[in-house]
Amino acid sequence: MPPAPRVVRTLAGLRRAVEGFQQAQETIALVPTMGALHEGHLSLVRLAHRRARRRIVSIFVNPAQFAPTEDFVSYPRNLKADLLALAGTGADLAWVPSNETMYPPGFALRIVPGGPAAAGLEDKFRPNFFCGVATVVAKLFLQCRPDIAIFGEKDYQQLKVIAALARDLDMPVKVLGAPTAREGDGLAMSSRNAYLSAEERRIAPLLYRTLVGCAERIRRGEALAEAAEEGRAALATAGFAPDYLEARHAGNLQMIESQRDGPIRLLAAARLGTTRLIDNIGV
Repeated sequence: MPPAPRVVRTLAGLRRAVEGFQQAQETIALVPTMGALHEGHLSLVRLAHRRARRRIVSIFVNPAQFAPTEDFVSYPRNLKADLLALAGTGADLAWVPSNETMYPPGFALRIVPGGPAAAGLEDKFRPNFFCGVATVVAKLFLQCRPDIAIFGEKDYQQLKVIAALARDLDMPVKVLGAPTAREGDGLAMSSRNAYLSAEERRIAPLLYRTLVGCAERIRRGEALAEAAEEGRAALATAGFAPDYLEARHAGNLQMIESQRDGPIRLLAAARLGTTRLIDNIGV
């Protein structure tokens, strides 16, 4: 049976392991996750295996990034299944801290990011989300001391926020984005896909196909605003409740008016039933 990663639950144990890696001059890659691992997560771990000598996968459902109305309590948790999934991927350590370890009594600090965190996309609908993400990721970087940290491009705005966090705080970690892992019908892999009913799962890939159609229209010369509006209308017709579908500058997520304004990223979020799906593609 392929080896499973060693589970570490205390900061003291983590520090001993990390210090051992560093004393041996071994590069460290970190793959932060909230568990409920799927093939998308495992592809990040395999990339980490190619890029660093040691690989740490963190598994922590971060309460600071959930609003009171969101699914923190019901978010899928199955550590045994996660560890079985990690077996054979090359993960050396699974860092599985408790809430009390990450946010001990008296914890009173949070990071409030700007720049890509204030682009009017996810932050418009989840106003405290990136504070929670930036704070927990900063803690993970300090705890695990990675040379490389790998995040999926499905959460594209989050990727840009974390890259800015590492850059602006002079953290000695290289943040890498990995292409979105997709099901055979194009649906971006996500732990929250488990919430979809059978009928919703049939409809869900239309989010990706709508983005592809918008990108094709833009490449043919259609105005960005018109292509995005047509995409939002198509999603609504298919049964989604769109939060946004917008064309933004791929580097800084600022609003742009035409293809001449820079590389373009199409980003979308929409609800299907009770499930909120996000996706994005380059143009």
